[in-house]
Amino acid sequence: MQPVNGNLEAWNRRLEYHLASDFYGMDAFLNGKNSIPEIDLALLGEMGGLNVLHLQCHFGQDSLSLARMGARVSGVDFSQPAIDKARQLAEQLGLEAQFHCCDVRDTLQRIARNSFDLVYTSYGTIGWLPELESWAQVIAGVLKPGGRLVFVEFHPVLWMFDNELSGIRYAYHNDGPIIEEESGTYADPEAPISTTTTTWNHSLSEVIGVLLRAGLELKQLEELNFSPYRIFPDMIENHPGRYQIKAYQHRLPMVYALTAQKELSRD
Repeated sequence: MQPVNGNLEAWNRRLEYHLASDFYGMDAFLNGKNSIPEIDLALLGEMGGLNVLHLQCHFGQDSLSLARMGARVSGVDFSQPAIDKARQLAEQLGLEAQFHCCDVRDTLQRIARNSFDLVYTSYGTIGWLPELESWAQVIAGVLKPGGRLVFVEFHPVLWMFDNELSGIRYAYHNDGPIIEEESGTYADPEAPISTTTTTWNHSLSEVIGVLLRAGLELKQLEELNFSPYRIFPDMIENHPGRYQIKAYQHRLPMVYALTAQKELSRD
């Protein structure tokens, strides 16, 4: 499948600024810091010896953190420069990881079916997809029977707001593309780039529905009133590593996290 016009270019252009940003903290990462947030770590559990597929892995920082935890990791992303950087980092750090460049919906053309114990994907991923049925089919296809999905994402309520978070602008449910022009990037608002991107909002019922139809059983679902990342305007840190929007604080859902398991009878 072809990426939506503008989105691939945007991610390719963001890469050099993300690598240099305080947001991604590359120096600390190269010196051994795990980049995966506490929310995700609690759901992932023990990684030793597991075959893990990381979807929409960007330049592989979280993928390589999983490898440090003992997993055998493969990462998928549609940006060739990001995949090239992930491979370079794996070699630099002496970590075993495989990285594949393709649209996430085409993963089954690159990855064998029934080959992973766990699929992991998180934060700002599904909004780039116009529909989720093919996404869910990829997850179900690559998982071994009994394998798990760990999925953590920003809450769809957030994407209803305008960029200043001053009022509701978009629908909660997916009623079409959201086309936006942006200066800078979430990791570096001062980056000297401008991009035009197309995204879609996906409700909780849509996400859960496609996973159920693909043959996964929902095991856990939690909505959280904080984000592990300071990427929205005017955020405050009310607890170490937990950020809320100052105007709303605990009243607004920020993140949801779920786990699901592939049925043992499938494939």
